[in-house]
Amino acid sequence: MTSAGTHSPPAAATARPWWQDMVLYEVHLPSLRDGDGDGIGDLHGLIESLDYLAHDLGVTALWTGPFFRSPLLDQGFDIADHCDVEPRFGDLATVDRLLAEARARGLRVIVDYVPNHTSDQHPWFQASRSSREDPKRDWYVWADARPGAELPNNWTSEAGGSVWEYDEPTGQFYLHSHLSEQPDLNWRHPGVRAAMLDVLRFWLDRGVDGFRIDVAHMLMKDPELRDNPPNPHGRNVYDLQHPDFDAQLHVNDRMHPDLHGVLRDMRRVVDAYPGDRVTIGEIESMGWTDWAAYFGAADELHLPFAFKLIETAWEATALRATVAELEAALPDGAWPILALGNHDRPRLATRLGRAQARVAAMLLLTLRGTPTLFYGDELGLVDQPVPLAAQRDAFGFTPGGVSRDPTRMPMPWSDAPNSGFAAPDVAELWLPVCREYATRNVAAQLAQPGSELGLYRSLLRLRVGSPALRAGSWTPYEPVPPEVLAYVRAAGDERKLVALNLTDRPSRVALGTAGTIALATGADRTGEPVRDALVLAPDEGVIVDLERRDDQEETSR
Repeated sequence: MTSAGTHSPPAAATARPWWQDMVLYEVHLPSLRDGDGDGIGDLHGLIESLDYLAHDLGVTALWTGPFFRSPLLDQGFDIADHCDVEPRFGDLATVDRLLAEARARGLRVIVDYVPNHTSDQHPWFQASRSSREDPKRDWYVWADARPGAELPNNWTSEAGGSVWEYDEPTGQFYLHSHLSEQPDLNWRHPGVRAAMLDVLRFWLDRGVDGFRIDVAHMLMKDPELRDNPPNPHGRNVYDLQHPDFDAQLHVNDRMHPDLHGVLRDMRRVVDAYPGDRVTIGEIESMGWTDWAAYFGAADELHLPFAFKLIETAWEATALRATVAELEAALPDGAWPILALGNHDRPRLATRLGRAQARVAAMLLLTLRGTPTLFYGDELGLVDQPVPLAAQRDAFGFTPGGVSRDPTRMPMPWSDAPNSGFAAPDVAELWLPVCREYATRNVAAQLAQPGSELGLYRSLLRLRVGSPALRAGSWTPYEPVPPEVLAYVRAAGDERKLVALNLTDRPSRVALGTAGTIALATGADRTGEPVRDALVLAPDEGVIVDLERRDDQEETSR
C-alpha cells in the first residue's frame, strides 16, 4: 500500500504548547443554559455546565462567546463596554468564578475579543457622532459621499445594503460592516489602537487563557475607500449571509496589508503575559496561501481558523485535496485550528444529514490540528425554523436578511419542560426550545453509548490517549475507492488508519497490513480484527490500529 504527502509534526513537538492538544468547545452563551431564571443563557448556566463539558463530554477548553455589556442586537457582538459584563449574563465576579471553576476542572477559558466594531451605544461612538470636532471623531470611519454619488463607495454590509449610514446632525456617513448599530472602529487612529490593546490587557489581567478574535481579517480597510468589484461566483451556500454581501468580491473593505502590523501588536501584548496565552483568529474562508500569511513569521495569530475546510464539498476527492493543500501551506512549526461548523453556519447535521454528521465528527477529531466543536453538534442537533415574532438576531430583520437563530436554539439538557435549558416555570425563553428535546437531549444520550454524544465521547477518549491523533504525522492512504477518504496518523510505533465512507453505499478498502478496529461511527466494532481488507458500511467511519511491518515505510519522521 502506498502513501504520499506525509506532513510531520513540528520539530519542537517535545515542547508542545497546551493549545495544540486542546479540544475547544464553542459556547453560544445566550443558548447554552439559563442559570438565573430570566430565560436567557448566561455565565451562571455555563458554570453549571462545566462538569458536563470537562468530564461527561471531555473537551479541554471552552470559548465563551461575547458576554460584554451590549444591547444584544447581534447576540453580544455589538459591545457597549468591552471591560464590563452584560447584566443579563452576570458580572465581573461571575467571570472570576467561571475562571476559577473551569481551572479546577482542568478547562482553559477563551473569551471573545471584538475589535472591528462597537455598538452605537458605546460611549466612544456617542462622543464620535456628537461633533466633527470631538476628539473621538476619528475613532470611527466617517466619510462624505463621492462627488456626483449618493454614497462614499459601493461596499455592501454582511447584514445587507450599504455599509454607510448617514448621520444627519454631523452631515457625514459612518461605516458599519454589519448592522447599522455596529459602527466600525478606525484602527489607523493611535488612540483606538491603544485603547483596544488595553482591552486585551484587562482580560489577561483577570486570568483568561486567550482570545478568539472576531472578524480579524476586517480590521484594516483600503484607506482610499475604493469600490469592490462584482462577484462572478454567485452565492456562498456554506454561509449565512445576506445576498447583497455575496454580490461583491470583498477585496477593499478588508485584509489591507496594514492588517498584519495590527495582529503583531496584539500578539506582542498577549505574549508579554505568562502561561502561554493563545490568539485564535476568525478569518474568512480564503486560499491556503493567504490563510497561512496570518501566522506571520510566528508573530501574528497562533491559530487562524481554517474555514476553507467547511467550504469544501463533502466528497472524498475534494476533501483529500483540501487537507493536503492545508498541510502543504502550513509554515514551519505552525499548527492549524479546524472546525466544521459554528454560530454563523448551518448546523453540521443539517448540512450533511445525521448519518454523515457522525462521519464528520470522526474527521474533525482525527485530523492534524486543534478541533473546535459547536455546542449541540455532539447531540446531532439540526437547524429549526424560528417564527419571526420569536427571533432575536437583528440580521434577520433587515430587508432580505438571513437570521442565524435557527442554528442557535437552546441546548436541550433533559426531557423536562424548557428542555432543562431553563427552570420549568420560566415562561419566556431566549429562543424556542429544540423540537426534539424529549428524546434528543444530554441526559438521554449519556445513557445511550451508540448515540451521537456517545460517539463524541469515545472519539475524545481515544484522542486523549493517542499521541498519533494528537500530534502525529498525517499521510493520505492510497489507493482507495472514490467514495472513501482515508489517511494515516502516526507517531513513534503507533499508526492509526482513518477510513471514512462519505456515501450511503458500502465500500471496501484494501489493506497492506493487519490491524484492529479501535472505533467505528456505527455499530460497535471495537476490537474487530482486519487483515486483507476493511469493509465499510454505508455512512461509516472507522479507525484502525495498524500493525507495524518491518518492510513498511515509516510515516512519522
